[in-house]
Amino acid sequence: MKKIVFVCLGNICRSPMAEFVMKGLADQFEVESRATSSWEHGNPIHMGTQGIFQRHKIAFDPSKTSQQISSADFKNFDYIIGMDSSNVADLKRMAPRNCQSKIYQFAQTSVPDPWYTGDFDETYERVLKGCQEWLKRIENES
Repeated sequence: MKKIVFVCLGNICRSPMAEFVMKGLADQFEVESRATSSWEHGNPIHMGTQGIFQRHKIAFDPSKTSQQISSADFKNFDYIIGMDSSNVADLKRMAPRNCQSKIYQFAQTSVPDPWYTGDFDETYERVLKGCQEWLKRIENES
């Protein structure tokens, strides 16, 4: 089973959105999410993201809290997907050399962080499209 981790700065908006959207699209993968920073460590999924889940009837774990990516995660996951170019740069700096090839950017264009933009709907549309594209990509690689 392929293991995917989506990563953003705080793990309260974009990466958990991608995690639960992907889980809703496909059950043949192990999917989780993490943060590059420890700023939000232990905090729950942002209420704006939870609102998206509720409006679109996306099952999610309301007890999920922010977690920073660890050295074990770099080894355990097959795909380490940063939500923007800054996340990818941080991941490449943090990852062991032998794990660099597992790091990808979610989409050609960075997914805007709704923590700053306030636009959770735009982020959701981009996350949904990106998850659908990742699903096709991973299935084609298998």
